[in-house]
Amino acid sequence: MRVHIGGDHAAFELHQELLTFLAAEGHEVTDHGPLEYDAVDDYPVYVLRAAEAVASDPGSRGIVLGGSGNGEQMAANKVAGIRAALCYNAELARLAREHNDAQVLSMGGRMQSLAEAKEMVQVFLATEFTGEDRHQRRIDMVSAYESDGTLPPLP
Repeated sequence: MRVHIGGDHAAFELHQELLTFLAAEGHEVTDHGPLEYDAVDDYPVYVLRAAEAVASDPGSRGIVLGGSGNGEQMAANKVAGIRAALCYNAELARLAREHNDAQVLSMGGRMQSLAEAKEMVQVFLATEFTGEDRHQRRIDMVSAYESDGTLPPLP
């Protein structure tokens, strides 16, 4: 699978570990940076590029990384068509794929162990969207709002 990855200084070490891990797992990885540690870099520089790459590369997935993963998830979700999920465990990563068809996994470099992060990545990349009508209906509602501001009808 093609995987686009981007982050910031707060998760630089995790970023580097995941580059090696993803390659060893047989994935085609594009690193959107940072390419070196800079204690004052800004996550949008790298995260937005990774999310845009996923949006323009059907079938690919993305991983965005920061200290908590919050800002990175928010930034990635500003890219049209992207559904980025902030996950702190493998169960959330699985549900993000199965129920929400998330294309981007956001993680905090300070929020879990390396082993837990690798497990989340494996689960996220291996899990398919269920395609169940209720899940697709909800995704379609959000996509319509994103596209033209259409609010779903009240029940």
